[in-house]
Amino acid sequence: MMNINLYMFTFTIIIVSLIVNLALSLYGVLVKPNIVKKIISLTILGDSANTFAILIGYRAIYPVSPPVQLNIPPSPSDVFQLTSLSVDPLPQALVLTAIVIGLAVNIFLIFLAIQIHRLYGTLDMREIARIKGVGYE
Repeated sequence: MMNINLYMFTFTIIIVSLIVNLALSLYGVLVKPNIVKKIISLTILGDSANTFAILIGYRAIYPVSPPVQLNIPPSPSDVFQLTSLSVDPLPQALVLTAIVIGLAVNIFLIFLAIQIHRLYGTLDMREIARIKGVGYE
């Protein structure tokens, strides 16, 4: 059985690294003037949020066993044991949906970046603002 202190230490390290990833990706989205860097930062932000959702649904259970019910029909105690040893499938389903939506959004953003480069010859937001005659800060 895993030591509870080691489990909490590992959990804390994962949470801290996710927070750092979220902060760095927000910095990249808000501060970097290059559109490609903004898209990469947005992708990292989405992946960090997905990892956090998976971490919420994680349950440290030992020994690990597949969710297979051998007793047919199952008794109420068998059903209770199965549900107490299994993980919550909702975060997994939501993350899978978020990954597919994130892929579609990334493809659309890359398409927009290609079109912006065709129109203005650059992907730098400051240059685009200068060409259009509007301020970018």
